[in-house]
Amino acid sequence: MKIRLLLLFLITCTVLFAQDYPTKPLRMIEPFGAGGGVDTIARAVGPRLSELWGQTVTVENHPGKGSTVAPALVAKSSADGYTLLVDSSGLAYSAAFMKNLPYDPLKDFIPVAPLTSQPYVLVTSKSSGITTVGELIARAKAKPGGLRFSSAGVGSGNYVGIEKFNLEAGIRAVHVPPGPGDAIADVIANVVAGRIDYLIAPIPLALDHIRAGRLLAIGVSTKKRSRLLPEVPAIAEAGVPGFDYPIWYGVWVPAGTPTAVVEKLSQDIERVMATADLRDSLAKHGADPMNMTQPEFARFVVSESASAARIFKAAGIKPQ
Repeated sequence: MKIRLLLLFLITCTVLFAQDYPTKPLRMIEPFGAGGGVDTIARAVGPRLSELWGQTVTVENHPGKGSTVAPALVAKSSADGYTLLVDSSGLAYSAAFMKNLPYDPLKDFIPVAPLTSQPYVLVTSKSSGITTVGELIARAKAKPGGLRFSSAGVGSGNYVGIEKFNLEAGIRAVHVPPGPGDAIADVIANVVAGRIDYLIAPIPLALDHIRAGRLLAIGVSTKKRSRLLPEVPAIAEAGVPGFDYPIWYGVWVPAGTPTAVVEKLSQDIERVMATADLRDSLAKHGADPMNMTQPEFARFVVSESASAARIFKAAGIKPQ
């Protein structure tokens, strides 16, 4: 009887805590630099949550070490719902590939809510002379291993995407890893400079270079064209039928966060994501809101990790 009463007391306290939550400022931690896709979306969502809750929501950038600094920070934070991780699909993919992380991407976090998805853009350097997906595939097949591609790091979202592209296009090329601490913006600069032949990049980060003619956009990674680059064909229509690989963003909290808090977070994030002004703002960045319940998003994260594992296995890439 005493145990049952204790459990009832704990459950009641948790529910009451969630009803009052949040009662103090919150932190949204993201693993990339200012101006990137995750940062843009976090800074669009944060103020609306702040208005809803009447509490300050601060967005903090913690880039570095292959985008692992921010997750490591959140994994060690108190599981009370006041430290949120805003990350990309790369968090799920890293579980399938990176062995020595300071956290477990699937076990040390609870997926709370999806935010948006959008396509990557496949770009080439002007010096490469490659102007279409077909030309890229033909060049790579004519000289296996002769082209160079890069990414934000092995296991990152755009690394998985480029390996998926290479696999489905039936080509082999050399991966040039980023330098220590390199952000995706630095990797894009290497393509602009001609040190790298091709790359799959988040559209917002590559867009200015594309519009200025410093990069050539030859395909977007989803079956549907991007509203930001309507003249650029989908990779699926330009040489790799069926290719579909969006980048998506979501919110996680440390494992152990009370279920009632996770549910309130999920519902409130869904509420602000449904507002017309936010949806219009995100559309300007080529982002489409995702609609999933918290359990659906949790299952989605696991399935995306399994999908990445299949890509790595098919490409013969061993976990590192």
